Amino acid sequence: MNVLIEGCILAILLYVFCAIGIRKGAVGLVHLYEKDVQDRAVELGLITEDRIRKNAVMFKSTGMLLYLIYPLVCVYAINGARGFLSGFWQIAVIWLIMGVFDRIVIDVIWVGHTKAWIIPGTEDLRPYIPLKAHIKKWIMTLIIYPAAAAVLSGIMVLILR
Repeated sequence: MNVLIEGCILAILLYVFCAIGIRKGAVGLVHLYEKDVQDRAVELGLITEDRIRKNAVMFKSTGMLLYLIYPLVCVYAINGARGFLSGFWQIAVIWLIMGVFDRIVIDVIWVGHTKAWIIPGTEDLRPYIPLKAHIKKWIMTLIIYPAAAAVLSGIMVLILR
């Protein structure tokens, strides 16, 4: 039960992270959009290439730290997991809950069906997340996340010996 709650908390943290990123307009997270949208935003003078790079580095580094540290604290410090299998399934479930939330609630509903993520002057480039990108994101969620959970659990088994 803890793992389900922990996964939901991580999903909510992702939502908050995105909400903060677009608080002054969706252009703040334009690095998450396809290259044509980024290029148009630069062309329109809404943002610079340099600012896109800086925002991407800050978002990804902060996000990666959160997505690595949070499940480790939950699984090993709070839930007391020991051994590969116990750590693996808990990390995988936490990440899968967050990933499915991201794919459905954020990508499909929030980005795809609200005005919050519209960057003025790029409306003709919608949908912002094309089918090919959705497929890549689902592959990441269903294959890469569990594989990464296995690697992380393996590392933790070696550290906790």
